[in-house]
Amino acid sequence: MTILLGLIGLSLLVFFHELGHFTVAKLCGVKVEAFSIGMGPVLLHHTWGDTDYRVSLLPIGGYCTMKGENDYQEALDAGLSEINGDSDSFYGVHPLRRLLIAFAGPCTNFLLGFLFFSVIALLGYTYYSEGTTVQMADEVIEGLASRAHEAGMQSGDTITSLNGNPVANFSDIREFIAVHPDEDIVIGFIRDGNNLTVTAHTDLDKETGAGKIGIVADADSVTEQHYGPYSLPGAIVEGASQTGKMIALTFKSIGILFKGVDLTKTVSGPARIASMLGHTVTEGFAESINIGIVSTLQLLALISISLFIMNLLPAPVLDGGLILFACIEWVLHRKIPPKVLYYSQFVGLTFIGILMVLAVTGDVRYFFFK
Repeated sequence: MTILLGLIGLSLLVFFHELGHFTVAKLCGVKVEAFSIGMGPVLLHHTWGDTDYRVSLLPIGGYCTMKGENDYQEALDAGLSEINGDSDSFYGVHPLRRLLIAFAGPCTNFLLGFLFFSVIALLGYTYYSEGTTVQMADEVIEGLASRAHEAGMQSGDTITSLNGNPVANFSDIREFIAVHPDEDIVIGFIRDGNNLTVTAHTDLDKETGAGKIGIVADADSVTEQHYGPYSLPGAIVEGASQTGKMIALTFKSIGILFKGVDLTKTVSGPARIASMLGHTVTEGFAESINIGIVSTLQLLALISISLFIMNLLPAPVLDGGLILFACIEWVLHRKIPPKVLYYSQFVGLTFIGILMVLAVTGDVRYFFFK
């Protein structure tokens, strides 16, 4: 049941992604031959205008098939030096229109993330977190190392800032250190009424990709924290702020992948993401309606922003690759040869295939060998 709920949530994000492509393609004069809710065998369909609207068997997103998407293959087979698409086909319209169509899908995911964060700010929520007084992990748990202790911190110190950024609770500390693995961090803290600083180097957890510094929170310092609720204008501003932070965090996370982490454990496939989303929904609503809504929207926002960024990567077969080629044609005022498109698509499929193998391998290890 949890995986089914997760698949429904993922499908919602993919559906709106494809709906973005569909809407802008129509506005740009490109014929949409088919638009499906779901994938796989078609259960129901009805042709309305130029488009065949479908409901397909598998509840995993959907697809938008535009006229002429494979014109580059036909031009290659015919030995043509350029693609001669019809005026209502994907490769027949002006490159700027093709760019807008390709960007519309990721843009929709961006807007969804912003909407979800804004709704969360509007609703507000209560959570619990420890304070910023910490203990050295090597003094609490046998066998653990503590970079903070090695740098000069002591149990009972109260952290006030990290790299100059103030922290209000241990959640702030945990989140900051997690996204700064294998880096020097300047820690500001108070000891016996004195303001002190040390520089400590974080460790990289190769299984999670998160940073560690060897501190634990004071278990007796748990306090109730409140987020929002904001007024409507305030929620919009806060939604924009949280969206910007999530984009920065996602780019940071992508960079961490190249620091030697175990990709089969840090790269999640659709099964693991669906499971996480399903658990979030069921556990959140089991506690209360407000927590269920907030926790579900938080995870959906995170996934949606990740889809926005991943689809904009300039890799062939991704929307970012289509945007890149459209920009090149627009600037150079000449069409890209079909051979270039063909081989770039081949490279792109190889890249996606490797990612899928890593993701599926990680999912198998997660579900069967955890």
